Amino acid sequence: MNQKQLIECVPNFSEGRDLSIIKQITDEIESVEGVKLLDVDPGKATNRTVVTFVGEPEPVINAAFLAIKKAAEIIDMSKHKGEHPRMGATDVCPLIPIANITMDETVEWAHKLGQMAGSELDIPFYMYESAATSPERRNLATVRSGEYEGLPEKLRKAEWKPDYGPARFNPQAGATAIGARDFLVAYNVNLNTTSERRANSVAFDVREKGRVKRKGNPINGEIIRDKNGEPLREPGTCKSVKGIGWYIEEYGVAQVSMNLTNISVTPVHIAFEECCKSAERRGMRVTGSEVIGLVPLKVMLDAGRYFLKKQKWSTGASEEELIHIAVKSMGMDELAPFDPKKKIIEYQLRDTSAAPLIHMNLRAFANETAKDSPAPGGGSIAAYVGALGASLGTMVANLSAGKRGWDERTEEFGAWAEKGQKLKDELLRLVDEDTNSFNQIMASFRLPKGTAAEKSARSQAIQEATKYAIEVPLRTMEVAFDIFELSEQMVKEGNPNSVTDAGVGALCARAAVHAAWMNVKINVGSLKDKKLVKSFLEKAEAIAKKTDKMEKKIVKLVEGRM
Repeated sequence: MNQKQLIECVPNFSEGRDLSIIKQITDEIESVEGVKLLDVDPGKATNRTVVTFVGEPEPVINAAFLAIKKAAEIIDMSKHKGEHPRMGATDVCPLIPIANITMDETVEWAHKLGQMAGSELDIPFYMYESAATSPERRNLATVRSGEYEGLPEKLRKAEWKPDYGPARFNPQAGATAIGARDFLVAYNVNLNTTSERRANSVAFDVREKGRVKRKGNPINGEIIRDKNGEPLREPGTCKSVKGIGWYIEEYGVAQVSMNLTNISVTPVHIAFEECCKSAERRGMRVTGSEVIGLVPLKVMLDAGRYFLKKQKWSTGASEEELIHIAVKSMGMDELAPFDPKKKIIEYQLRDTSAAPLIHMNLRAFANETAKDSPAPGGGSIAAYVGALGASLGTMVANLSAGKRGWDERTEEFGAWAEKGQKLKDELLRLVDEDTNSFNQIMASFRLPKGTAAEKSARSQAIQEATKYAIEVPLRTMEVAFDIFELSEQMVKEGNPNSVTDAGVGALCARAAVHAAWMNVKINVGSLKDKKLVKSFLEKAEAIAKKTDKMEKKIVKLVEGRM
């Protein structure tokens, strides 16, 4: 039940005018199962196309390999002209960690791609950014120095031996840089001015490299230089941010246009806030902002929590509410609607058909349960009852955080509400997962059994599906039990007007644990591994016993406070 690891790949191809060539490359990407093509952005002036796709690591590097191979076949670098620096048909191919994967793991996948492509394609490959094999190769501009035209001489130098592939000039394909880097967010902040110069003044305040120091007049005064004659700079307030001001005729406003190159260093909401401070100092006002392209879900959730905390309000809001708060706080819908389904990477990948139950309304879910079919059954209902219990505890935490006179405890109760939201979300996931596990058992029984080999494979599949059908309700038991800590704390410390709500949450948690326990007990009867059966039953029984003690304790506490 581990969550999927997701990485994004953003290869840049040296062709932006002939869309039929780009289509051949993107067709290769889309031919790989498990990969979703998110964006194709061709540029005529640069003669370059930026492609964005995402998926689990292995399908992504397979798709990247096919794209690099196809680009080498159909793009002739000896004839390429464009404004953007470039050195190959596939110029750069960065991998970016998106969800449930570390940068170190992403670097490993980047090297797997480099090794695969280097061994099978007649192209030199250089690793850059976090995947660089030496500090000198970390910077892309350094790796790409000399561009395509300088490759023949560059490849003759020992210090520029490729990380993968031959140290031999490929006139058609050139060379490619493969890297691993943090997610880059293209982000524009709108100002209530039409002056590009004034927008630039805000950009210089905010961006990392800041502005050149001058004597007297900060705009056209004499530049202050160091002993080597280099201009001295006054750094901006945000590290890992590049920025410039410009006027957008289409909107009739000036903007601070930024690239946030490391959102773990400077997240979107901090860049927004710094623009607000600078604009206010200069007599202007930020009116809104826009994200160009896509953002990870975490960007929006972190922003939502930041602004709720700034309002001295509980941060234990639902995922949907956090996104709404982020959008409204930063005016991300000023110039165009912000549709989370289209703008958030994880939502682009979300397959709602794999979780049909939790997307139903209450009546539809009840009707589906009441049908003459075995699923959804007791396991799904157990998880849903548990989700309701977690929701009640979360509600009390949020009510307590917002209670008049309890301002100094807002953060404390907000933390409890955040925990409750996580429990609720996990139990909602288990609603559909329990039904999915039952369907896996049914599918395994339908496997062919005509030969000895088929019988063996079918038997093994049934056992694996049965094991999973035990693990899911056991997980429900574990998560539902964790609700008691929240319920107890809310009964003891929460808003006294809602003490019974916290108590009902505990009763729901007990119901969820015992209902899921029934599913564990009935499913172990079909498992042949008796040692595993014993382990499952002992673990489940221990949770059930602790549950009964906690329920009695909390009920007694509720009665004492009523």
